[in-house]
Amino acid sequence: MTEATRTTVHVLRHGEVYNPDKILYGRLPDFHLSELGVQMAKAAAEVLADRDVTHVVASPLDRAQETAVPIAAAFELETATDTRLIESANYFEGKKVSVGDGALTNPRHWWVLRDPITPSWGEAYLVIAQRMFAAVQAARVAAEGHEAVCVSHQLPIWTLRRYVEKKRLWHDPRRRQCGLASLTSFRFVGSAVVGIDYSEPAAHLVAMSATAKYAKGA
Repeated sequence: MTEATRTTVHVLRHGEVYNPDKILYGRLPDFHLSELGVQMAKAAAEVLADRDVTHVVASPLDRAQETAVPIAAAFELETATDTRLIESANYFEGKKVSVGDGALTNPRHWWVLRDPITPSWGEAYLVIAQRMFAAVQAARVAAEGHEAVCVSHQLPIWTLRRYVEKKRLWHDPRRRQCGLASLTSFRFVGSAVVGIDYSEPAAHLVAMSATAKYAKGA
């Protein structure tokens, strides 16, 4: 009997975004990496440099595409685009949602917050998890026997991880283990996930980030 092929898919959160107004930018266009965010992307590329990466794919959003650039360049690859890696849809997109000074203080928005389990304010966690898992499986197939990098966003990555770990999908956003430019790596044997690793190659840069504590529209 032939041994199943081993493949690793690294799911990378994009770097810091230039967002001086601190809005939840979600799927809005023209939100680009900050100068520090570019350095975060390069730090991730440096950590991956000695890996066997044969496929790079990213969310269509600017910040994800820009994060993929140094990685694709390091391996002389083109960056593919998969819309299933996109940020989650959110009612509060384009609004400030900081505690005490944002849209959450306006009573007309409170009805949207009625159901934190689905959640009622955005794309359902299960829908996010299933599309992300399909995207990761597609990347696994594209890089079979090697390694792939998928660039995505904090909430989709964390939801995917909880889905694979068979944990409930609703959660406290403050407890997500998915820092800027972090890698959540899924190890496969055949099509089955046999392990998950997490690392923060840009941790030293995240410590310098003025926006790390907000993680708006990540």
